[in-house]
Amino acid sequence: MAKGKGRNSKRATSGSYTSTVTTVVFVALCVVGLWMLTSNSIISPQNTTRTSTASSFSYSAADRLFSKPADRKDPPVYEDSQGDLPDDAIKSDETKPLQATNDEDEQKSQEDQPKSEETQNVEGGEDNNGKQEPEQETSGENKNEEENPPEGKQSSAGEDEKQQENEPQVTEESSEKNPEAEELTQQTKDEQSNENQSQEQNQPEAEAEKREGESQENSQESQSQITEEDQQQRLQQQQEEEQQQQQQQQQTQEQEKSDMSDETLQQSSQPESQETTSDEIQQKEEPQQSQESSQTTDEDKEQMKDQKTQSESNLQEDNSNQESKQGTTTQDKAPSVSFPGGESSGIPKESKESKKSWSTQADQSENQKERRKEGSDGTIYGYTWQLCNETAGQDYIPCLDNEKAIMKLRGRKHYEHRERHCPEESPTCLVPLPEMYKTPVEWPKSRDKIWYHNVPHTLLAEVKGHQNWVKVTGEFLTFPGGGTQFIHGAMHYIDFIQKSIPDIAWGKRTRVVLDVGCGVASFGGYLFDRDVLTMSFAPKDEHEAQVQFALERGIPAISAVMGSQRLPFPSRVFDLLHCARCRVPWHVEGGTLLLELNRVLRPGGYFVWSATPVYQKLNEDVEIWKEMSALTVSMCWELVSINRDKLNSIGAAIYRKPTTNDCYEQRKHKRPPLCKTDDDPNAAWYVPLQSCMHRVPVDGAERGTRWPEEWPRRVQVPPYWLNKSQMGIYGRPAPDDFASDYQHWKRVVQKSYLNGLGISWSNVRNVMDMRAVYGGFAAALRDLKVWVLNVVNIDSPDTLPIIYERGLFGIYHDWCESFSTYPRTYDLLHADHLFSKVKKRCKIAPLMAEIDRIVRPGGKLIVRDESSAVGEVENLLKSLHWEVHLTFSKDQEGILSAQKSLWRPDTFVASS
Repeated sequence: MAKGKGRNSKRATSGSYTSTVTTVVFVALCVVGLWMLTSNSIISPQNTTRTSTASSFSYSAADRLFSKPADRKDPPVYEDSQGDLPDDAIKSDETKPLQATNDEDEQKSQEDQPKSEETQNVEGGEDNNGKQEPEQETSGENKNEEENPPEGKQSSAGEDEKQQENEPQVTEESSEKNPEAEELTQQTKDEQSNENQSQEQNQPEAEAEKREGESQENSQESQSQITEEDQQQRLQQQQEEEQQQQQQQQQTQEQEKSDMSDETLQQSSQPESQETTSDEIQQKEEPQQSQESSQTTDEDKEQMKDQKTQSESNLQEDNSNQESKQGTTTQDKAPSVSFPGGESSGIPKESKESKKSWSTQADQSENQKERRKEGSDGTIYGYTWQLCNETAGQDYIPCLDNEKAIMKLRGRKHYEHRERHCPEESPTCLVPLPEMYKTPVEWPKSRDKIWYHNVPHTLLAEVKGHQNWVKVTGEFLTFPGGGTQFIHGAMHYIDFIQKSIPDIAWGKRTRVVLDVGCGVASFGGYLFDRDVLTMSFAPKDEHEAQVQFALERGIPAISAVMGSQRLPFPSRVFDLLHCARCRVPWHVEGGTLLLELNRVLRPGGYFVWSATPVYQKLNEDVEIWKEMSALTVSMCWELVSINRDKLNSIGAAIYRKPTTNDCYEQRKHKRPPLCKTDDDPNAAWYVPLQSCMHRVPVDGAERGTRWPEEWPRRVQVPPYWLNKSQMGIYGRPAPDDFASDYQHWKRVVQKSYLNGLGISWSNVRNVMDMRAVYGGFAAALRDLKVWVLNVVNIDSPDTLPIIYERGLFGIYHDWCESFSTYPRTYDLLHADHLFSKVKKRCKIAPLMAEIDRIVRPGGKLIVRDESSAVGEVENLLKSLHWEVHLTFSKDQEGILSAQKSLWRPDTFVASS
């Protein structure tokens, strides 16, 4: 509402005097009225010689007596609005429809004049002193507009004309507030009219001659005002109807995209296209205020248009700030509204005190690469992207295809050329798509066949086709389920292992498995049928795209090698290790590679070795068997079974890791040696291998002294080694923190993710939680036909052992570098407060390019973060031509859901 102040105007306005009374009588009446109003004011207006009957005040004395409660606010009336406005910007808080309000405009405008006079009598002094009531924020803004008129509005005559024309708009709002106030002001009008008529004969004729010209001009303006007012009202009514129809269509479209409730749609889907933020309110009020002060002049209409254009430009440039502000605006308008689906805005923030009791992988890992300390990339909407110009082409993995770094290696004996060598500057180019790329086959059909054009490699089919790894069948690559050691199918082989050692108990005691040299990962793919989760890995080598085949099939796998560095996993986390002709020389160099497996194997866990030295009698095999036997004995591994699989004509040796240190202490030859006490077995990020063994924990409260609970109970029970004396990540005692996190993510998944984000979960198989804490997000999805790779950042508290303890799996990683996976391998990435953390250490643009590389076309990204970070991510996603389905912010916290498109740039990065 506009709240005016006394004008220093030098002429009288016309009011409704159009009678045939002589000019002298008319001017006399004006002077008498000036004297009457001046004498009745609480505080005389400064430098005012007469009153204006067309004041732009919005609150009268009657409004003060019969005003609404403080929490009821009337929105401004938008006329001649440029573009579509949301419902809450054009809809009054009153229960009457918009149509009814418009029909009463003309009647209410007739009551404005006396109402304005009464307002000046009561409030004029207060306004002239520049005071304003704190609860009337909108009035204050419009008052500032009057006190500081823009350029082109300095003329006093022009000001009064515009003031007259805006009378119906302002007084319409005021009269609409309270019918009783209208009656009071009508009585005031009658009394003042009688008094004015009784004194009009005493006015000097000289004053009348002086103002004769102005009176005639104002009379003409008064006559034309009604016509112009009618036109404006008709235009406003037509625009409001159109805006209402457009708003209904938009709401219908949003409802089709998801099954969210009506309240959730209005609070979550609307921000994508027209969420009302504080910036947008300012954008829309500026043209409105300009309209109130100059409604009919072409010059001011052009100025209003320019102001709107400039506001829209500023809004686009400050989009990240807008995301931060929109949460506060949304909260003010609907304090009871929560995140989509009704779930809360987020779990409590990480406790600073808890960081003292949790080590990070960066702290634990010796020999870690120095991280880049670059500032935030900021908002770079419209970023120019180009295609990567690399030899690997559509299969480019930046940290595994760094040809410059590989050429500088001094040796390759320990497979250094298959290890990670990340570029100093993370790439910001995009990986091209294979020609004729198609939407991947859905699980479980994808385990048996995939589209050839999605992974157009045939070498492996030529080399391993006879072993039933993979075959080319028309436009598909098919997988019979075989492998080098299980030609007749993985399921028979899996059952063979179970029969050899019943204590393995697939899916109960044994839940998390590491498959070394996995090939196309059929072993892990069929272990899903036994409720077992398998981390499969193999190097990016001459076995062309084997890991890429696995991921395209919907089977977990990463590109890694048993080389010169530790695997990116904590110690003592895998229930079982498996090697089927994995081509790893376990017995050489003091058993360094086998000792690395010993590090990650849980005490009491099993190592299944299915290889030719176990069952063949060739000289080479016999020699390897002897060395392997001596090594395993010195490591105190117990050979619990050697069995033959007659169907597949293979054999398997199964070893068991000790649960005590007794054997280590009783060895005659202390080889391999025990590791030094200061060697942290959990340090795994760029840490060189060491030929030593870590002691088995013996303290009952230490991790590794007891086997976890059977699956699926272990997923929801806090690990026994979490004690209440230890503070959890979010500030509670660690077991309570664990339980609270699990309940939080179950609520988020059920109330929001499954139905509120427009995601078809039947198309989702490969999922990555880019910043996992306790693995609660993955645990909440365990009933779906998906698997989740939990990534624990190296600068975050090291909670990865907890994730493994509950029967899930994950990996350490630094998101300032590229991930060790092929392009187009994940259906959904989940990033909870990732970007606000990462941008403190490195740039956001390379990370967005990496996300674009990992996600399949049609794949999804869910971001939960600070509103400013969500705004940056949204801008980059739009520049990547992703489709942003939803953005929502509240209390400086935001959520975003987006989907990758098939778009690729047309140009390549210049070759260096």
